[in-house]
Amino acid sequence: MSDLQCLSPTHEPRVSDHMEQIKDMITQIINKDFGYVVDGDVFFAVDKFPNYGKLSGQKLENNRAGERVAVDSRKRNPSDFALWKAATPGEPSWDSPWGPGRPGWHIECSAMSAHYLSFKFDIHGGGLDLIFPHHENEIAQSCAACEESDVSYWMHNGHVTNNNEKMSKSLGNFFTIRQITERYHPLALRYFLINAHYRSPLNYSVVQLEGASDAIFYIYQSLKDCQDALLQLQEEIPNDGKPARTTPDAKECISKLCNEFQVKMSDDLSTSLILTGAFLEALKLVNNLLTMLKKKQQKQQRLLVIESLKEIGKEVTKVLDVLGLQPPCSYNEVLLQLKEKALTRAGLVEDDVIRLINKRAEVRRNKDFLKSDQMRAHLQAKGIALMDVGTETIWRPCVPVQQESEVVPSEGQKVPPKPETA
Repeated sequence: MSDLQCLSPTHEPRVSDHMEQIKDMITQIINKDFGYVVDGDVFFAVDKFPNYGKLSGQKLENNRAGERVAVDSRKRNPSDFALWKAATPGEPSWDSPWGPGRPGWHIECSAMSAHYLSFKFDIHGGGLDLIFPHHENEIAQSCAACEESDVSYWMHNGHVTNNNEKMSKSLGNFFTIRQITERYHPLALRYFLINAHYRSPLNYSVVQLEGASDAIFYIYQSLKDCQDALLQLQEEIPNDGKPARTTPDAKECISKLCNEFQVKMSDDLSTSLILTGAFLEALKLVNNLLTMLKKKQQKQQRLLVIESLKEIGKEVTKVLDVLGLQPPCSYNEVLLQLKEKALTRAGLVEDDVIRLINKRAEVRRNKDFLKSDQMRAHLQAKGIALMDVGTETIWRPCVPVQQESEVVPSEGQKVPPKPETA
């Protein structure tokens, strides 16, 4: 997770370490007449909680209990759920006021979140499939234990799918982060994940990962070129403490980028819409300004271009920083890492590419341009793009023209299914 630039949690609690908090909460629920004991089991009485269903929108009378699992006849209402389960042979158990047993599924989360975050906290997350009954039951039992219990925002994420089927350990169709990052840079995977709204399902595909890798290479290459240019022009950048003066285009670009970022992030964290639009326009303007610097200009106009580059670069970096896409190393280093991953996917090493570049140069000198194009296409099909810059040929990763059939193997699978390519 650290490779994806995810912050580590402050606490990673285990249920077995919080039995006292769980039993205390169940006791509070019983004392307030929201729970009842039957033969060593403790159930939550949903009829006692009028707001049951407020998160999911499900009405209690429409809850069709017993369709998948037989209803326990000891329950007062078929929708009542277990807070504590009496011990059964072969399962771990703990002593309690109601006899030996173990916690129900839902009470664990309420007790531990209340212990570390209090009964009131800002954000509660989880998959869409947990809205009902898990999170609905969490709300009921937490509010029963403490009337002031409240979560400000419930954030439910869509599932990552493979061939439009939910990835899960039970189906054996999932890919670990470690498996994917053997072939793709962790920041390419992060870009891929935030390029869909968190509530939407995200379908795993090689094409999308290739696209994400290509996108961040373009971002970091643009910023590296900008950084290199500003470093060379450092003496020309005024250091008088006055506000930076920029071109009208740059001023409009920065304003649009800042405004769009604020609006989209405020709209339920619409990260998928941030990395397009004004963000891409800013990168395009960076490259246009870099081209302008190569031309002869009056001193004042040149200064405006330099200042514009500096200010746009700052704003783009701020966006990347908030999204966790700002690399922990230099742009040059991350670009080299991206190239190394591209070579791995292509089954090549850089010496192979250099050898083909030299061979192609010889073919071009012999004016065999058809063969030259074939050699370029051969590499492009493997995700390696050749670019002729003056008399020199350089290479960079690209989205393969023809996708490889090979994918990262699934955990526990000998022959993984081929993911969708679109």
